[in-house]
Amino acid sequence: MAQMTQGTEAGSIRVRSLFISDLHLGTRGSQAEQLLEFLKVYDADMIYLVGDIVDGWRLKQRWHWPQAHNDVVQKLLRKVRKGTRIVYLPGNHDEFLRDYCGTAFGGIEVLDRVVHIAANGKRYLVIHGDQFDMVVRHAKWLAFVGDGAYTLALGVNTVVNRLRRKMGFPYWSLSGWAKAKVKNAVNFISRFEEVLASEAKRLKVDGIICGHIHAAALHDNFGTRYANTGDWVESCTALVEDFSGELSLVYWAQEQRERALAPQGQTPLLSAAE
Repeated sequence: MAQMTQGTEAGSIRVRSLFISDLHLGTRGSQAEQLLEFLKVYDADMIYLVGDIVDGWRLKQRWHWPQAHNDVVQKLLRKVRKGTRIVYLPGNHDEFLRDYCGTAFGGIEVLDRVVHIAANGKRYLVIHGDQFDMVVRHAKWLAFVGDGAYTLALGVNTVVNRLRRKMGFPYWSLSGWAKAKVKNAVNFISRFEEVLASEAKRLKVDGIICGHIHAAALHDNFGTRYANTGDWVESCTALVEDFSGELSLVYWAQEQRERALAPQGQTPLLSAAE
C-alpha cells in the first residue's frame, strides 16, 4: 500500500519524491496546463526534472511560449521558495543547460546525473537517457528528422482528439498506438530499457530512473529496477516515491477521469506500482 499523506492544501497528496520528464515547454504539443493541475494535487519534498523540460530545438526554429508555459516555471520556482529541493537533469532537447551543470537558477540545481537515495535505502541513478541513444549520439541529423516527424504526428493527433472529444470519446494517442504496433519501435524501447538497466548494474545501484523515449514503465525485466517517467506531451505520466521508498507511476489523464467520477469527498489514488 503506497504511503502517501495529505498535502498542505485541501485535496492535495504529499509524496517524498516526484520525477517528471519530457514536458517540452516551447512546443504546441506540451500539456503544460495538465502539469499545472498535477502539481496542484501532488506535493513533494523533492522534485527531479528528468530532461527535455524546455525544448531548445523547437524554440530555435519558432518561438512559442504561451502563459501556461511561463506558469509552470513560476510554479516550480515557488515550490523551491517553499522548501522543495528541485534538481534539473538536462536532456537532448535542453542540452544547452549542460554547460551549466553544477550551478543553480532560482534555487533549481542543474546536474548531468544524480544518484537518488530512496526512503528504504535503495539507490537509483537518475538521468535523462539520451546519452544511451545511438541515434542522438552518432546521427543527430536523423534525430532532428525524427523529431520533425513526431511533431507532425502530434499535429494529426490533436485534430483527431478534438473530433473524439466532440463525439464523447476519451483521449487516444497516435504515437502511443504506433509504438505498441510497430515492431521496430517495440524493439527500440526494449533495447533502450535493457541498455539503461545494464548501466545501473555497472554502477552497482539498485535501479535507474530516466525519460527520453516517452514510454512510461516500471519493472525489473532486466534484473534491476527500470523506471521511465513517460512524458507530458501525450501520456501525462510521472513517477512518485512514497514515504516508504516505494516507486509508482501516476497516469494523470486517467486519474483526472476517475476524480471526476468519484463521489464527492473521495480522492482516488491511481498510482500504479509494479
